[in-house]
Amino acid sequence: MDNNLRRVVLIVALLNLGYFGVEFFVALAIGSVSLLADSVDFLEDTSVNILIFFALTWTARSRARVGMAMAFILLVPALAFLWTAWAKFMDPIPPEPFALSLTGFGALLINLFCAYLLAAYRHGSGSLTRAAFLSARNDAFANVAIIGAGLATAYLWQSAWPDLIVGLGIALMNLDAAREVWEAAREEHDAVA
Repeated sequence: MDNNLRRVVLIVALLNLGYFGVEFFVALAIGSVSLLADSVDFLEDTSVNILIFFALTWTARSRARVGMAMAFILLVPALAFLWTAWAKFMDPIPPEPFALSLTGFGALLINLFCAYLLAAYRHGSGSLTRAAFLSARNDAFANVAIIGAGLATAYLWQSAWPDLIVGLGIALMNLDAAREVWEAAREEHDAVA
């Protein structure tokens, strides 16, 4: 099972790295806070899955420690949101709604596929794979919200606020995922110790 799981997390890491580049450049081009926060989240997911790829060959105690560190890594997108939100408050121009929704839809497809690949391992492989699954699942929810923000900006409210609100939601989901991973890693660490 570890070899299959290692192959899955490597595929997930490469998909996340590829879409990070797409989303990052679109976010900069259209001035989107939510896409920028989500692109940083794709980069964080890349590092999480690469770390899992290597950590699966380590002892249970080492994996539990890495799981605790992973909880802190999950906080990176929340910090990225704060930085980009501050910049958006200073210059509240709404992002281009079609590009926002289309890029969010592409991210949704990537994250749903990654969550599908990781779903089989979310309960039986420890806090590390739980972190990877939760990241992909939460990102899919965030992508639906990004699509909605683009549609709201296009048809309801020509403002930067839908984008900012979704960015805040992404940050809050990452905080909750960090808490869940920390708790699972602490339980694993206590069980091994």
